[in-house]
Amino acid sequence: MKTLIAVLVFVVSFNAVATPLSMPDRQRGEGPFERLVLRGVTIINGEGAPPIGPMDVLIEGNRITDIRNLGIFKPVPKADRIPVRDGDRVMELDGHYLLPGFVDLHAHFGGDAQGVPAEYAAKLWLAHGITTIREPGSFNGLDWVLVQKVRSEKNEVAAPRIFPYVGFGQGEDGPFLTGEETRRWVKKITKEGAAGIKFFGASANIMRAALDEAGKQNLGSMMHHAQLDVVNWNVLDSARAGLTSMEHWYGLPEAMFTDKVIQDYPLDYNYSNEQHRFGEAGRLWAQAAAPGSEKWNQVRDELISLDFTLNPTLTIYEASRDLMREMNADWHKEYTPPALWQFFQPSLQSHGSYWFDWTTAEEVAWKKNFQLWMSFLNDYKNHGGRVTLGSDAGYIWKLYGFGYIREMELLQEAGFHPLEVVRSATYLGAQVLNMEDRIGSVRVGKLADLVITEENPLANFKVLYGTGHFKLGADNQPTRVGGVKYTIKDGIVFDAKELLADVRKIVEDAKAEVP
Repeated sequence: MKTLIAVLVFVVSFNAVATPLSMPDRQRGEGPFERLVLRGVTIINGEGAPPIGPMDVLIEGNRITDIRNLGIFKPVPKADRIPVRDGDRVMELDGHYLLPGFVDLHAHFGGDAQGVPAEYAAKLWLAHGITTIREPGSFNGLDWVLVQKVRSEKNEVAAPRIFPYVGFGQGEDGPFLTGEETRRWVKKITKEGAAGIKFFGASANIMRAALDEAGKQNLGSMMHHAQLDVVNWNVLDSARAGLTSMEHWYGLPEAMFTDKVIQDYPLDYNYSNEQHRFGEAGRLWAQAAAPGSEKWNQVRDELISLDFTLNPTLTIYEASRDLMREMNADWHKEYTPPALWQFFQPSLQSHGSYWFDWTTAEEVAWKKNFQLWMSFLNDYKNHGGRVTLGSDAGYIWKLYGFGYIREMELLQEAGFHPLEVVRSATYLGAQVLNMEDRIGSVRVGKLADLVITEENPLANFKVLYGTGHFKLGADNQPTRVGGVKYTIKDGIVFDAKELLADVRKIVEDAKAEVP
């Protein structure tokens, strides 16, 4: 009982913000069109195929209905092109790249106390090519998230499509003392419209009942294996009981301990002290089995056999290995509102603001932590395991959209080929949501959720940032290039630069209100 209450206190710490205002009616975006023709693009299809182009793509309403390879010879024979009819919307995109819309599997809306109205987050997501999000926990209330979900489905707002997951035991129904109570709650949230459940931890019998019922109700499941319960229930326990995806990395090193059962905590450790919590987390991977060892391989192979998904959110921990870098990121000046900037500052109250006395030793430990963590992710992927992308932005100096692109860079640092990164960001993310037949790759018959760029993102993921990529021009003058040019969601074409301008205006207005 005490453990359950402690976990709920942990959950509530994520919800210590006011519910943000609903998004305003959509003013941006054109379409869907009866017929939209994209001419001359190079396609990165999301399933792992190499780029191919130039291609013509036909979108009718909100679906891709034709894709034609134009070959590399010019001029292109007219017969090879998709014919253009009167009234068609045609976009001339020679030299541009076309990708599937990105899937962010860990995308909190945040709240007004963080300075992030829903419009701010949604437009930053879209401006970075994110057309689908999984909202983990729905801590603003399931009813509120469902309203945003329905409005997004109707394209009444400028926002990605939304899959709302509910925090386990959230609200007046929890905590649960019996499996019967647990099953009733799972059935209840299913009827209310939840797409899945986010777990933090509970006793073994409660977890088994919840996961079993979630499977029967066709709900998705994700888990942050909080240290409060991880000794009794690690990632292997979750996967064996039916959990479909894990968040972050807690619970994975613990499943690979060979010389201990409990993490080697300092004797003055206090979980409520977030510098203790995050500082010691940075020393956890070093306590697990070594890469390539029998235990490492056994855990890896069993998780893969259970079709288990790792959603690491590397980006949200990056300040732990280089605080100065994250505090001074290029985008803060124009895109971080004052309240969110304040939320990021060292604080005993704000979750993830644990910079009480962050030292060189802490950063060195985290750098080594990342190396081992990344080794497991790459090994897991290389042996057939599913690794996806999530950002968990709104905490720890990370902004919506920008954090997601950084996650791409970090997976490349882990050893993923850029095509493997894109596959994780699109097709594999769609698989987790059981949506791979509708989104996640560029194929005839799928929804028109697409990203268009002028620069090649495989050559440099930095060109996807809303602030672009800093480089020297042929005139010997530094310049910025890139940024997503267009995001197409459900057949509606959004100009990413317009969305970013809207966000800058939100930030400017917020700054003007500060005395």
